[in-house]
Amino acid sequence: MCTEVCTEMRTEMRTKDQLAVAAGKPAADRGFPHPRSVAAGATALVSCYRRLARQREHLLESVLNGEPPVQWAHYPHDDAINRDRRYQWFYHSHSPADRPDAAEHGHFHLFARIGGRSRCVDAGIEQEFQATMKSTTSEAATRSLLGISLNPQGVPVSLFTVNRWVTGDELLSGPGTLSLLDSLTLRTGHPEIDACITALTRLYRPEIRLLIKRRDEVLHARAATGPGTLDDRSLEVLSELALNADDRIAAVLPESA
Repeated sequence: MCTEVCTEMRTEMRTKDQLAVAAGKPAADRGFPHPRSVAAGATALVSCYRRLARQREHLLESVLNGEPPVQWAHYPHDDAINRDRRYQWFYHSHSPADRPDAAEHGHFHLFARIGGRSRCVDAGIEQEFQATMKSTTSEAATRSLLGISLNPQGVPVSLFTVNRWVTGDELLSGPGTLSLLDSLTLRTGHPEIDACITALTRLYRPEIRLLIKRRDEVLHARAATGPGTLDDRSLEVLSELALNADDRIAAVLPESA
């Protein structure tokens, strides 16, 4: 999956570059984030882990308090909710038997709360998306955005998307999901985790756009076969991208290597 997404991303970026050059448009108008935004994400991520290193703390210290996670438990128990009630996240771990091929300690699920960012979402596009999915409207108070896997050292190792049934939250169209991710600000009382998650969404913005695109391609292909797409238990992880944060940061900020 990682190879496919990365290859598609490079192809799409080349195509957009060619169209932009033909149109005489600068890089910022090509449909991908400006390099300064990606570089800001790299800088923020480096700063986050430097602070943790100075404090001799694990990224998850504020939610695990040095203890191993209990499988399936939410950390924090009632989720971490933004002060402005617009976003929230929780961390949890699956059992090895449930995900035998996963090389992770656990993962974050990131959400936007209903009503908190309604102006970022086009209601017409969302109605069309739900109609295409042949889905009933969810009564959930949150919208699933992105998953972030960590290794035991607390370093991000993958980004992924999941089907609606996995978290039981509302699932939005690709444009709606990306709009909410682009507007992400986190202040939940867990500053290092908030900083890490926000930095990752900046650093990997181009990849996240392709990740969401691949998610929607999987959903649309399933929807063409009949109703029940968002509740189809055979579709769990819809798209995934392995990360090497050190290499990514070195590419974006050569001076940090």
